[in-house]
Parts: sequence; structure tokens; C-alpha cells
Amino acid sequence: MTISDEKQSPEFGGTWTLEKLDILESYLNAYTTALKNQPSKTRPFKLMYIDAFAGTGLIELPQHDGEADKRDFIRGSAERAIRITDKPFDKLIFVEKDPVRFEELKSLRDSHPDRGIQVINSEANHFLRNLTEDWGRWRGVLFLDPFSTEVEWSTIEKIANFKALDTWILFPVSAIARMLPKSRMPEDVEPKWAARLTRIYGNENWRNLY
Repeated sequence: MTISDEKQSPEFGGTWTLEKLDILESYLNAYTTALKNQPSKTRPFKLMYIDAFAGTGLIELPQHDGEADKRDFIRGSAERAIRITDKPFDKLIFVEKDPVRFEELKSLRDSHPDRGIQVINSEANHFLRNLTEDWGRWRGVLFLDPFSTEVEWSTIEKIANFKALDTWILFPVSAIARMLPKSRMPEDVEPKWAARLTRIYGNENWRNLY
């Protein structure tokens, strides 16, 4: 899935935010139902959900004039994964680098003590590249909704080698577009952005984006 806007903070980004979350929740329901309904003899594995940019589990709605003291939220991706209760995941892993948001995730975990929730305070690429599981026993869904351009190609390659995780990547098209100069000449890309683009794409083929 490709979304042209990027998530700058755990706040409401527009109608597309609700749309992507509704689509994700519907998919998770379908995924767990399809796999959990298999006979146990043909389903020797358990199910996990990984949210590598989990935020707080909630998304803050925009405030209007005169409502400075009012804060409203909608359920984010982590909360929606927890809501899959008919055919639930056996393990839910929420990863968040920011220490403040991580503390809020711990509260979310503690409010659902029976759901096998793990919260990890880590940079997403580092966590995923060092993820070790018995992939003969586990299958799952990995949700990558970065705040900007954090996801690196080497991480995607590592995940692909697991051959066990259905992976959703919300690609930050607008953030990448801002790295490309108006001259439309690849050699005019600032060195720091060139290095970032190479990490995202895995090589310098991004120079052909023009």
C-alpha cells in the first residue's frame, strides 16, 4: 500500500488516516480468521502482529478554536490490533523509539494483561534486523507506518528472508519528493539526502526517479 502523506506525529492527518486504519483493521480480522480456521494439523504455527512505529496506540484529533484544553483521540493501529478478539493474535509486539510514547504504550499493555503484548523501546530498523523467532512456528503481520523515511532497504531484505510476515509498508512519497531538487538533476541532490535515498532504495537506482 502506498500513502502519499507521511505521519509527522501521533496526530490525526486527515480522512486518509481513518481510511488506512479501517483498511488495516479489516485486513487483520480477515487474516486471523483465515489462518485460525485452519485445522490444527495443517496449522502448526501461532500468530503475531508487529507494529514497528506504534506511537502511543492512539491518534490525537485536531483541536479547534476555543478547544485548547480539549483532547480527543481515535484508536491507532496498535489499539486496533488489540481489538481483534474473535480470532486474536497470540502475540502483539509494539515498537516505539520515543521514550514518552513508549511509556504510554506500557500503559496500553498493562490495561490488556491477557493479550500477550510486548512493548519495545527501540529504533525500528535495529529491532527488526535483530528479530529472532522460530519461523517454523510463527506467522504474522508487520505494519510499517514510519513518521518519515526511517525504513531502510536492508531491513526489508531481512524481513523478506523470514518468509513468515505479511508486511504492510506505507511509503512516504511526499517526503522523498522534498529531497529531490527542482533542477531535476540527480547530481544536485544534497549529499545527506543522497545517502538517505540510497538507504531507502538499497542502491543508487533512485537517481532514475526523474
